[in-house]
Amino acid sequence: MIPLGDNLPTLRRPIVTLTVIGATAAVWLFGQGAGLNDVALATSVCNLGLVPGELTRQAPLGFAVPLTEGLTCNVDNERINVLTPLLSIFLHGSWAHIIGNMLFLFVFGNNVEDSMGHFRFLLFYLLCGLAAAASHVLLNPASPVPTVGASGAVSGVMGAYLLLYPRARIKMLFIFFIFFKVFRIQAWMVLIWWFLLQVVTGLPELISVRSDISGGVAVWAHVGGFLAGAILIKLFADRAMVTAHKQAYGVQHGYGWRG
Repeated sequence: MIPLGDNLPTLRRPIVTLTVIGATAAVWLFGQGAGLNDVALATSVCNLGLVPGELTRQAPLGFAVPLTEGLTCNVDNERINVLTPLLSIFLHGSWAHIIGNMLFLFVFGNNVEDSMGHFRFLLFYLLCGLAAAASHVLLNPASPVPTVGASGAVSGVMGAYLLLYPRARIKMLFIFFIFFKVFRIQAWMVLIWWFLLQVVTGLPELISVRSDISGGVAVWAHVGGFLAGAILIKLFADRAMVTAHKQAYGVQHGYGWRG
């Protein structure tokens, strides 16, 4: 399922959402070499990615993790490690990774930003990303594997959207082999299904003797970010903005498709 848009036009231009997307894209293109240079990509992931074992000091110094053919990432104790929970939010590992995250942010972020204002949304986004990082470290305290991506922060935006506009309709693209079909589905169905999928995917990690990322994806970071967003929205949402948003566009009636 791929989200293409929703039926909630915004009252204000989503400056922060677009800026975050632009900044993340710039980091990918110019800081990580757009994935075209294996050395540049591996170096950025290794040096600036979140390594739980480096933060907790539970991973042995010098332990080497293979990233790609001929390239490894060694556990270290550099000072910049304390900033990696924040820096890693703006890094990605592939084109599919960044496009997927930024698409979800574009679809769900503008209306969440509209519910709280620009500065508060930026703070909210970063806090959700940090909460996701904390969840990952808590579940994998000794992991030497670097993780990157905005997934945790974007998951927080999705958690907020679920509480704010559960009956909004999301335009979802379903791909069945060579057939494509677009359905309009209420947000609560899309988001709860997505959340349950993360939990189910991550369950083997909880019962595994060797805890690590599930299939290369830090799904419990997604869960932590989602829950953080659902909790923090109570503090960050501006009730007047949310009310104006709903009154102007009628969430229940699904006026005007965007995207």
